[in-house]
Parts: sequence; C-alpha cells; structure tokens
Amino acid sequence: MEVFWKQGFEGASLHDLTDAMGINPPSLYAAFGDKEHLFLEAVERYEAKRGDECPYADAPTAEEAIEKLLTYAATEFTRPCNPRGCLMVMAATTSSASSARLQSALARHRAAARAYLKARIDRGLAEGELAHGTDTGALADFYHAIVAGMSLQARDGASRKRLMAMVKAAMHAWPDRIEGSAKRVSNKSA
Repeated sequence: MEVFWKQGFEGASLHDLTDAMGINPPSLYAAFGDKEHLFLEAVERYEAKRGDECPYADAPTAEEAIEKLLTYAATEFTRPCNPRGCLMVMAATTSSASSARLQSALARHRAAARAYLKARIDRGLAEGELAHGTDTGALADFYHAIVAGMSLQARDGASRKRLMAMVKAAMHAWPDRIEGSAKRVSNKSA
C-alpha cells in the first residue's frame, strides 16, 4: 500500500512491490493475479483503514462531520510516518495511462466517497440543519474537491498549519442555516 501511495500505480515497479512485501514475483502473481489487482487490494485496505479512523458521519451535525473529515485529512496528509497526501487522490493523478478496468474501479471508489459525503449532508438537510433547497450535491462536490486539493497541497509539501487554514476557510463556506437560527446568531455574537 505504501509503495503505491508514494510512487503511484505506474511508478511502482514490480521489484519495488515484491521487495516491500518480502516475496518474489511468482508469489505476487499467485496471490493477486497481477499488479492491477494488488493495487485494488491496496486501495480497499487504505479506504477501510481511513474509514475506521475517521467515522465522520457519526458527528452530531453535518457541519461538524465535514469539519471532522477535513481536520482528519489535514492531519493524515501531513503525518510524518505516512506518504504525503491521499492514496486515492494520488492514484487519480498517477494512473492515467492504466487500463480502462482500473480507471473504472478508481472512478467507482471516488463516486462512493462522494456519495457517502452527500448522504451525510442530506441527513443534515433532513434534520433541519440547512435551509430547504440547499444543493447538497454541490456541497458534497465542493468538500470532496477540498479534500483532493488538500491532498495535492500536502504532496507538494504544504504544512499541517497551512492545511488547517484551508479547513478553516472551507468551513466559512458552509451555508447558513435557516435565517435567524440560534447557532448562527450565537456564533456571530461570540
């Protein structure tokens, strides 16, 4: 997983992968079939680990859930023990010449992440946290793009402090609730 995360799908050689796993190429083929299947297994593992570590959907409000997700991303993307950025975002930028099957699988993973984000925002709308008619799809796209941008910034060396400033700016873009709601009034007077 870390080899793909650091080097991307196309940049990770068979030698790099088998060396990191402590196996020989025939063992890799016997276990995974090919590099593409190994990569997809690494993606599954990465997503499961991240989902377990940041269950943002369980936050009390949609706004808090999004802030929790962005804060988690800023921290994880700059953690010294990990490669910089997000494996999924890096995969999108480093596997352009890969097979149609791999591209389709990656697109499904990205769509699922966006749908999960939208579902949490939809729940916030249903619970009255957002004004009726709020475009939850646009909000999901916006915050999904923020995560991707933070990943690229981290890959280019952005500090955690810089990413946290992005989180703060992104949260300022969160739409007001129904006009006059207690939370917005109290935040402005605090």
